Amino acid sequence: MNPKTMRAISVILPAVLLMASLPACNVAGLRRNRDAPVGPVASATDPNVTDASIDIAVVDAQEADLVEALIKHRTLYHRALDKLRAYYADRGYATKQHWAEFEQKGLGNVLTFRYLMDAEIPSARLSASESIEEADAFYRQALDLMTRGGHGVPALYDQDLMIQAAKTFKTLVERYPTSDKIDDAAFYCGEIHKEYLPGQETIAVKWYERAWMWNPQTPHPARFEAAAVYDYRLHNRDRALELYHSVLERETDHKSNVRFASRRIRELTTSDETADATIR
Repeated sequence: MNPKTMRAISVILPAVLLMASLPACNVAGLRRNRDAPVGPVASATDPNVTDASIDIAVVDAQEADLVEALIKHRTLYHRALDKLRAYYADRGYATKQHWAEFEQKGLGNVLTFRYLMDAEIPSARLSASESIEEADAFYRQALDLMTRGGHGVPALYDQDLMIQAAKTFKTLVERYPTSDKIDDAAFYCGEIHKEYLPGQETIAVKWYERAWMWNPQTPHPARFEAAAVYDYRLHNRDRALELYHSVLERETDHKSNVRFASRRIRELTTSDETADATIR
């Protein structure tokens, strides 16, 4: 990683922790494009997802500088707004206090990018190792938000609640990195980024991968979900095949997924063999 990227990350991470202490802005993530369709992603073969949309490498040193500046100003904005709200509250200016609180509430429904993937996703070296009551409470709250946001029921989809669910899962991981719920939170972050936030497949697969990295025995079908995204949305067949094989080895409790993975391995392998024969 180049020095510019490292320097940006060193600024981003403290900034994120500062933002976590501010009302209505406790986690960073990804801001929705307001022109994007609202609601769950309807198809696993979304025509809006192109190869260009999955290039997440650092572009150049200028990108690191721009991200660093963005995070700094974003943090200062939230801090200034909270000071203004407190100023009005202390002096009894109720109307303007309510304006500031309304603005803070709106910001709480925005999921923002960290843009550099090393800052976007927590370290792979975390371990889901201990029961923590406070983390369990965050987990229950996040699941409730996700359910009320319409998870699995498209007609009930609520974008703001789903974003709040994602933020709460991420807060759990950031505040309680040794909790035995971090792999669960990672899996559901993957689900939200995959199903409800269009164009965010690259973030979704990283969260799925964290689920089994943090807990190799995670009960969730994280490997299968990641394989399907790599296969059908990101068109990375080599990685998809690798993960489908991993499903056969590590996720045998999910019988229908095992059957699908077996069939897909045959199809992809046959397709590769046919292509090789054609070239010869």
